[in-house]
Amino acid sequence: MTAIPAAPVIEHHRVPLGIGESAPRLSWKITGAQPGWVQSAYEIEVSRTCGVENYHVASDEQVLVPWPGQALSSRERATLRVRVFDAEQTPSAWSEATVLEAGLLEAAEWIAQPVGGTWEEDPASDDRRGALVRREFEVGDGLVMARLYASAHGLYEAEINGRRVGDDAMSPGWTVYPKHLRYYTYDVTEHLRAGVNAVGAWLGEGWYRGRLGWRGGFRNLYGSDLSFLGQLELTYDDGRRDVIATDHSWQAAPSPILRSNIYDGEDYDAREELTGWSEPGCRGSGWTPVSVRERDPATLRAPLGPPVRCTQELTPIEVVETPSGHQVLDFGQNFTGRVRIRVQGPAGAVVTLRTAEVLQDGEIYTRPLRDARSTDRYILAGRSTGEEWEPRFTFHGFRYVEVDGWPGDLHAAIAAGDIVGRVYHTDLQRIGWFECSDPLVNQLHDNIVWGMRGNFLDIPTDCPQRDERVGWTGDIQVFAPTASFLYDVCGMLAGWLQDVEREQLPDGTVPWYVPVIPARQRWTPLRPGAAWGDVATFTPLTLHERFGDSGILDRQFESARRWVDLLDRLAGEDHLWDTGFQLGDWLDPAAPPQDPADAQTDRYLVATAYFAASARNVAVMARILGREEAAHYSALAEAVRLAFVGKYVRPDGRMASDAQTAYALALRFNLLPQEQRAAAGRRLAELVRESGNRIATGFVGTPLVSDALTDTGEIEVAYDLLLERECPSWLYQVLQGATTVWERWDSMLPDGTVNPGSMTSFNHYALGAVADWMHRVVAGLASAEPGYRRVRFAPRPGGGLTSARAEHESPYGRVAIDWRIEGEELVVCTEVPVGVTAVLELPGAPGIELRHGRAEHRVAWTSGGVPAATRAGSLPSADPAAH
Repeated sequence: MTAIPAAPVIEHHRVPLGIGESAPRLSWKITGAQPGWVQSAYEIEVSRTCGVENYHVASDEQVLVPWPGQALSSRERATLRVRVFDAEQTPSAWSEATVLEAGLLEAAEWIAQPVGGTWEEDPASDDRRGALVRREFEVGDGLVMARLYASAHGLYEAEINGRRVGDDAMSPGWTVYPKHLRYYTYDVTEHLRAGVNAVGAWLGEGWYRGRLGWRGGFRNLYGSDLSFLGQLELTYDDGRRDVIATDHSWQAAPSPILRSNIYDGEDYDAREELTGWSEPGCRGSGWTPVSVRERDPATLRAPLGPPVRCTQELTPIEVVETPSGHQVLDFGQNFTGRVRIRVQGPAGAVVTLRTAEVLQDGEIYTRPLRDARSTDRYILAGRSTGEEWEPRFTFHGFRYVEVDGWPGDLHAAIAAGDIVGRVYHTDLQRIGWFECSDPLVNQLHDNIVWGMRGNFLDIPTDCPQRDERVGWTGDIQVFAPTASFLYDVCGMLAGWLQDVEREQLPDGTVPWYVPVIPARQRWTPLRPGAAWGDVATFTPLTLHERFGDSGILDRQFESARRWVDLLDRLAGEDHLWDTGFQLGDWLDPAAPPQDPADAQTDRYLVATAYFAASARNVAVMARILGREEAAHYSALAEAVRLAFVGKYVRPDGRMASDAQTAYALALRFNLLPQEQRAAAGRRLAELVRESGNRIATGFVGTPLVSDALTDTGEIEVAYDLLLERECPSWLYQVLQGATTVWERWDSMLPDGTVNPGSMTSFNHYALGAVADWMHRVVAGLASAEPGYRRVRFAPRPGGGLTSARAEHESPYGRVAIDWRIEGEELVVCTEVPVGVTAVLELPGAPGIELRHGRAEHRVAWTSGGVPAATRAGSLPSADPAAH
């Protein structure tokens, strides 16, 4: 079998339509190669309107290789194929083709203006009704292509001739609106017909104008208007282009959406619907000229990642009859999304859907939602054929839905599929999986996945249910390694990191959350914070490590450098960051419910440790990029390390804060002298045992403690920590019925009541960062070079587990490991894709080099888990060079 390259992937786009890169990088995977095959060169064929060009490059690279030809122009389409050459310069067959299309790359290409209703501009009103906007237009003969470029102040859904355009939701998402407004490109050729056509859009408040922030929040933070910005371009076979853009010629009418808000839900009156409003010939007294607003076209940018979509539908598993007489649907899973209903009843009847994550005393418990109403209301039109409805411009985090006013039997409606939970999040590609012999650990991993899905909705949020849902930088900083294994987050997070830099203050301060809520100066002033601001240096390196994208490092280097330079100024000559407000080891389980920052570990120890780590990260970034600043930041990192040891490490090797997080930071950030590491590891293990193997770390320590134990030879203690069942622990949550990861270790108390703290979410991903350790250590699959160009297989069985497996769809292809204990042998099966080398490190055995292929390896393993002599064998498809 010969090597076969797959169709090229364009940057990190799943569908390269309307991309914003004029010279996009290309990647491909190779399958079918014989053992020992290596790529020595590649050839890219680019077909454009100006002709076909071929580019031959002598290189073994196949991930994010440079665009080979002239840069793309706006709207330009190109078709690409690739073939690869072996060591003897024998070419493979050509890959399947990839068609890409550029979006509007220059501000001058935009002629559209934002338009909306005139009645909803009063910023003093909190309940302004949104608008529908529309326009009719002619399509001539010979149409070959039509594209709609769309965005909004607020949220939009477009329609053409009565048909929905696209399947995305909550578009254009939440960005730093004054500097960055995302637009999406839609192929609408099949929506159109010769003659009269109509285009229109629904509008909703979203993050732009709707209520944001806790303690009541604020409205009109980015503007007081709701406006659609659309540019429909028609291309004909004779080369001419007609443009139908939003301007004064459009019309507006009040929407049947009476009110919509992310926190509070949506109210919809079906009696107010305008039949055929997005079809030709719609008439009525409700239509008035639009109000035309302004938008700097230089702020319009194509997305780097996929949009939000519905990715799954759930059916209720039970109807709970509550003590107060309500009916509550249990979907069996805490998730983020909306409920779709099909209903038939009299005009004016109201169906109310009220959501919650948990029950208490048999009723939905809404206190953790704080000021979020989280309620949708549908007023029936009374159609004899029935009605179908789903909210458009809101989302909820929930497992339970209290249903009031249902005109009929709720059980029968569920059986008929008339009530469905629709799961929404950024439509990321799943690329990582894990499983082991312990079903509770598997449930924990499932909870981590569901928690990520619920919180990756356009931005990496902290929670999807209460009056918050913002992009806390510390949460994603600790969770990015786990996220990057489970899903292809590179495009999404690369775009979000650009907004981090846009929000960064001139002095280098990185906000606690991005985008920043503009009214934050009234209750959350921007100030530097360790672990949160360090997202600027940690997350770009994580994405580079996992996806092999050095371009992210190049784009984010100045942001990272400015953050560390700020810390250098704050610390001063003694290199200790020991002043200012800090969140520290946030939500340490020993902290009081109403003071989550009051952790066992000194918050300034945390700050100085992160200062040292971030300085080192900037040095690493500089070395990768070939920048001369590497030496400066390496020296700074060493100076901070020495200051940390002098301040926080006692002569006997104990930390000034004798707490788990302190030792985890010192060990994982390599702050201790080599001769003190073993003692620190022993003390960390002692602290874990003294706590009864219960968790004693918060957001900062939790992602580090398991690795710190593993690195210092305390692997069984790390397993004890993972497998503990008493509160606080990961499995305590599982045994309490959790289906996502909680914000607090004890969000639900052992007696079944909810923690009294005001921050008590049942869907936060930060404490699920342990999954990265599970992937790398329990299963034993880790990247050893950026993009998994080299893989380290190093499973560390323990804790009584008898098997584990992990697989990851790397930029080069599928990497997998599957181990099991069979009698007195540890059997390990590995899979390595073409273009990747690997090392297999089994307990008690020498390292084995692997190349692409599948292989099986065995080592002797006693009942106590102690490795003995080793031997290796291979499956028929394995590369002989592996042994």
